[in-house]
Amino acid sequence: MKPYVSPRTTAYINDLVSRGIAPDFAGAWRVALGIGWRRWLEECVADCADPDLLVGVLDVTAKSLVQYALDSVAALRQAGLAAAMGNTDAEGIALIQLIASGAPMAEDLAEGHLRYRMARWHVGLVLWIDDPQQAGALDEAVAAVRSSAGGRSALVARASATSRWIWLSGAAVPDLHHVEKDLAAADEVRAAVGRPGRGLEGFRSSHQDALAAQALMIRLGSHRRFTAYADVELIDALTKDRPGARRFVVNTLGPLAEADSALRQALLTYVQCGFSTTRAAANLYAHRNTVERRVSRANELSAVKVEANPTHVAAALLVLDIAPDIVTTTPS
Repeated sequence: MKPYVSPRTTAYINDLVSRGIAPDFAGAWRVALGIGWRRWLEECVADCADPDLLVGVLDVTAKSLVQYALDSVAALRQAGLAAAMGNTDAEGIALIQLIASGAPMAEDLAEGHLRYRMARWHVGLVLWIDDPQQAGALDEAVAAVRSSAGGRSALVARASATSRWIWLSGAAVPDLHHVEKDLAAADEVRAAVGRPGRGLEGFRSSHQDALAAQALMIRLGSHRRFTAYADVELIDALTKDRPGARRFVVNTLGPLAEADSALRQALLTYVQCGFSTTRAAANLYAHRNTVERRVSRANELSAVKVEANPTHVAAALLVLDIAPDIVTTTPS
């Protein structure tokens, strides 16, 4: 039987290579073979009373297992070589990780290695997919972002088989309106964007924001397609501990947490519009009287009344807006 290198294993190898890590395939197989051989010996000794037959079985199976292990190591090394030949970003990724971790770095050194100007405004993005089989859609989304960038500079790094790190820069703060519109057409791709920043520190901080927004979406199991960290920074702080976030939502909203989502949306929009029913109605494309009724009913259901603590109510509603199942899912 020929060794099988699955797409997931290939993606894992690509991720390691992109970070300059050389896996010890032979060492891993040596451990696996030792464990498997020990288990096989126990089974054979337990079921075979004929010594001659036992020796024959062990002889054949030993050769088979060793040959399969050798073939597997060769196949994995070949996959690693293919990944290395197709990856030219290892050095760039290593440098970016140093910058992102806060390591001292001269702007001219970073610019020279990355071929990307630092003394400008930057916005960092993270694009990712949940299914490695959708890598084609990810590449198309990256191309769309590059196209939408227009005259702005773009830096793209292959973070893993399922994600890309992108920076857009310009003399002024990059406008992501067209980028968001283009990404909306990519059903399989999700995006997180950091707050704009200037210079090397802005390059670093915007990237960290984007990574935090991505982590938030994954942590809460949210299916949002495009997330700006500036919109969810408070929620990120509140939900570092998911069970704690659930308690906060339940204690703040009470029965409203599991009521009609239209009631929660009306109350959240009402608070965001500065407690103006007229503005809330315009934003929700609903009649003012309808919004008034929904806001009133939502406030009746809420454990904490909006007039008593609008900040807590709005924060709890935002958590539910991002992760609607945080209350209904049984906490671990």
